[in-house]
Amino acid sequence: MIHDLTLSDVLAEHARSRPLKTAAVDGGTRLTYPRLDERVSRLSDALAARGVAAGERVVWLGQNSHAVLELLLACSRLGAICCPANWRQSADELRFVLTDLAPRVVVWEHSETAAALAGGPVTVPGGWDAGPRAVGAAAREPDAEGATPLWVRAGEEYEELVAGGAVREFPQVADTEPVLALYTAAFGGRPCAALLSNAALVAHSGALLAVRRMEPDFTFLSSGPLFHVGTMMFCLATLQIGGTNVFTPAFDPQEVCRLIEAEKVTQAFLFGQMIDALVAANADRRYDLSSLRFVSHSPAWDEMITVDDSPWCRSSMGGYGQTEVAGMLTFLGLAPGAAGPAGRPSPFTQVRILDPDGAEVPQGEVGEICARGKSLFSGYFARPDLNASKSLYGWHHTGDLGRREPDGTITFVGPRLRLIKSGNENVYPAEVERVLKTHPAVADAAVIGVPDRRWRQAVKAIVALRPGATATSADLTAHAGAHLAGYKRPRHVEFADAIPRKGPAPDYDALDAAHGGGGYPGAPVTGSPAD
Repeated sequence: MIHDLTLSDVLAEHARSRPLKTAAVDGGTRLTYPRLDERVSRLSDALAARGVAAGERVVWLGQNSHAVLELLLACSRLGAICCPANWRQSADELRFVLTDLAPRVVVWEHSETAAALAGGPVTVPGGWDAGPRAVGAAAREPDAEGATPLWVRAGEEYEELVAGGAVREFPQVADTEPVLALYTAAFGGRPCAALLSNAALVAHSGALLAVRRMEPDFTFLSSGPLFHVGTMMFCLATLQIGGTNVFTPAFDPQEVCRLIEAEKVTQAFLFGQMIDALVAANADRRYDLSSLRFVSHSPAWDEMITVDDSPWCRSSMGGYGQTEVAGMLTFLGLAPGAAGPAGRPSPFTQVRILDPDGAEVPQGEVGEICARGKSLFSGYFARPDLNASKSLYGWHHTGDLGRREPDGTITFVGPRLRLIKSGNENVYPAEVERVLKTHPAVADAAVIGVPDRRWRQAVKAIVALRPGATATSADLTAHAGAHLAGYKRPRHVEFADAIPRKGPAPDYDALDAAHGGGGYPGAPVTGSPAD
């Protein structure tokens, strides 16, 4: 296996070649690469003793933490799969994740939702019960079918788990094995776990660190959620180059400013609204943000930071990507002055624009963006039919439309199926519609996006009630909020006699025209700020 290189191998090499370098900072925790490698070895041993073997799943249920990186690296060492779950989701959504993945171990931070899940059974195929078990009791071997997962509370219990493991050698893992699961692609009403291999993540990191011109002193602040590929891809590229990862639980403008100054942060996960919040938090210039080498945004922001001249930042972080390609498939930074605003493909991938029969469409014509290469995912967990359809003709079908321009670059046109973009989050209408239809007063429902200058789009539900039934907008918004993450909850509800349809699907074009839909990915941002 001399050609394999896993994330765990990257860490082990840094522990030898960068013995004094700080690898991770999280509050009062500061870990050098050798110390991080030791902790990952102990954690790997402890997880293995509790039944985490090749192909088993480990779930992190909490906000950003160095523990996410440690769990991912431990899974890499064992050939297992780590899933940082979206802690913002509802209990129903998280219960589905646990049902779907059937993890061997769940490491959780206290929250009302997580405590409710940890305190009661979660029924899944195979009949296992995800009730809580103390770390001290976890030495019991799981039953023959691996029926009972271990719930480990972040903090003291997690540290006990790490400390209880041994430092030892582990068998080499093939780098083609999946190591990271990120939930996405809820077009069918429920999300799917995209599986990314060690090799895919290492390849993507190589492309990103070249376009971003990352150097060994690179310090990245995970100010966005690690369940989002946009944050995770920079965290792993920083690991790849031997830089420093700084973790903060969630975005807090004051704390982010403090950390940038204190840790001399080079880059953070930031977009427009977050940048504006940092400018407001640092209006008195109490924090020195000049170490941050970032994209130009506004005169006030540009004066606080160092405007970076890397291809990534000069192109305003442009390109096209999705979770299934480990982050970015194309980079505008590889095509300065290009005709296509998505730029050119990563050097580790190929892109073709295909018609429904798998033939490449002529230059300038619109087709589906399809890809293959080193950084592509390994398929969705436990979705054989979907995997078969997504890999027709030997290409990954992204579900997005694009075209090849005369200079060879790519233009992203928009999703082939309907997708709403609210802030930096994807909202799939089918997922929201499924929840709305469970309300006893609802006969039918469809969801569209309406333009919103602050969040790009807001979610609007069009609802047809059952004969004789009554429900208010507030009733339906509350119902959706009880089952979905807040950003998926409709901000607007309108009632109609019936939902127009094209075959079995809602006629979204007609709904957009009748109810003010627009602002979808690929279209200009218009509309009024959210109220």
